[in-house]
Amino acid sequence: MDLSKLISVARGETAADLLLKNARIVNTFTGEIERAGVAVHAGRIAGTGDYDKARETIDLQGAFLAPGLINGHTHIESSMLHPARYAGAVVPRGTLGVVTDLHEIANVCGLDGVRFIMEWARKLPLDIILLAPSCVPAAHLETSGARIGPADIEALLAEPGVIGLGEMMNFPGVVGGDDEVLRKIRAARGRVIDGHAPGLSGKELNAYLSAGIRSDHESTTLEEGTEKLRRGMHLMIREGSSEKNLDTLLPLVTDHTYRRCFLVVDDRSCFDLLREGDIDAVLRKAIGGGLDPVRAIQMATINTAEYFRLYDRGAIAPGYVADLITITDLAALEIDMVFHRGRLVAREGRPLFSLPAVNPELTGTVRIKPLTTGSLSLRAPSRPCHSEPRGNRGEESRWSGQALPGILSEESFPVIEIVPGQIVTRKTVKKLWVADGLLLPDVERDILKLVVVERHNATGNIGLGLVRGFGLKKGALASSVAHDSHNIIAVGTDDLDILKAIQEIERLQGGLVVCAGGEVLASLPLPIAGLLSPESLDVVVSQHEGVEEAAASLGNLPPAPFAILSFLALPVIPELRLTDLGLVDVTEFRLIR
Repeated sequence: MDLSKLISVARGETAADLLLKNARIVNTFTGEIERAGVAVHAGRIAGTGDYDKARETIDLQGAFLAPGLINGHTHIESSMLHPARYAGAVVPRGTLGVVTDLHEIANVCGLDGVRFIMEWARKLPLDIILLAPSCVPAAHLETSGARIGPADIEALLAEPGVIGLGEMMNFPGVVGGDDEVLRKIRAARGRVIDGHAPGLSGKELNAYLSAGIRSDHESTTLEEGTEKLRRGMHLMIREGSSEKNLDTLLPLVTDHTYRRCFLVVDDRSCFDLLREGDIDAVLRKAIGGGLDPVRAIQMATINTAEYFRLYDRGAIAPGYVADLITITDLAALEIDMVFHRGRLVAREGRPLFSLPAVNPELTGTVRIKPLTTGSLSLRAPSRPCHSEPRGNRGEESRWSGQALPGILSEESFPVIEIVPGQIVTRKTVKKLWVADGLLLPDVERDILKLVVVERHNATGNIGLGLVRGFGLKKGALASSVAHDSHNIIAVGTDDLDILKAIQEIERLQGGLVVCAGGEVLASLPLPIAGLLSPESLDVVVSQHEGVEEAAASLGNLPPAPFAILSFLALPVIPELRLTDLGLVDVTEFRLIR
């Protein structure tokens, strides 16, 4: 960019590349609505006011003009879309910047996965703003496909466009002073260090913040959010596909606090992107909940930009990047035109840029050791909390529907309990039937078998546990999307169906699968790193609807069952999780089985 020419355009002496006249500008600095024109040169805003010289002029006829939206915390891999398809989905919704650490694909493919997405981003009218992934793997309690150590972090932070350190999920490592964790934090000193501190409070929260971490997106209660704001954290209010915190946390946004708050999605499915939108959908919900529309826009533009030190984003002002959206109805946030660096790239919800042809890359990442139904047997504890005879040989099991070969007894075992609308879980203990030393899940009480199979190096690691809250009455679900190491995770009422679903994931080299009666009912292939599809948004959504409908036919399932399933292997979210290494008590941060 020729700076002297930009200044000349700003003075009104030289014609702008683009003039947007008769706009009602949403001023994110002051919260006002201004009537003025906007002159753009070489992708930058030269000035606002009364301009008349331009190569191209668009009369907005009083439409609102706002900065492009910035999604301040998201994992684009959760859309299951190739980066080009993702841009086609979110840019027409007004999202022109996303801040991400790409730790999902990094956990599978390491730095090759990060570079894959960043290379594609250079071809797209979407700014993917990278934080170095701090937790690959998220913890020592699981097996990932790659490892990013302190030296890798230092190398990444030296690359252009990498602005800081991604969410520090290993909060026990920070609080406990783990050497490798602290080396990563030291490498990012002076940069933004993103946080992840579910449930931390008191001195443990103080210890976490003393490391220089300044944000959090994991608050789920008013009390938790209040304490974090008081301790100086920027509060990311999250509303994703399976993480619903907006209604609870919105009362924390006041005249005193709103500049310390911004809106994020964290994870958003392709289905929700098509049906509702991206961060724009969160703004609409916040406005519907009583938040002033201008303040909502501030919380997805200037607040986000200033926290991440993106000082040329988030506002319509001289020298700022010309990422702009027009809004026909401010209260409904109806977005019409979308400009990326001064170029019209979408209108009326449709992209105006051509999406490059894509082919599957980063394939062949699903490698598992051969399994049998015997591999899925869940043995009772060697020292049960409670055990007493409950039946005779031949009594029918509610698990398999077949006669059992041994004497039944009853034993206590930890069970992962799903919390509706949240990704946190509860640790509960339930009494279960045991036959010949094997625990029998109980379909009638909605206590189902949960399985995690290591899929990167064919180690043969298998984690076995129990989960309550899926509502399956028959069949099984399986997925290669299992945060954050993305091993294969499956839940079901029958070992044969669980095995069939896992084997289908291997055959597809990644995806979502529904099985029942030994047959595959529906699938969504994800051949790119076992996480992404090369297909169009419409095709992926259609396949996603297919697996969701097939899953719903198997019982009384909660909304977005695959999204819920994907988080049950994440050992940095309380309280109880299952990884390929076993059952993890996150509060104690250790394997308990």
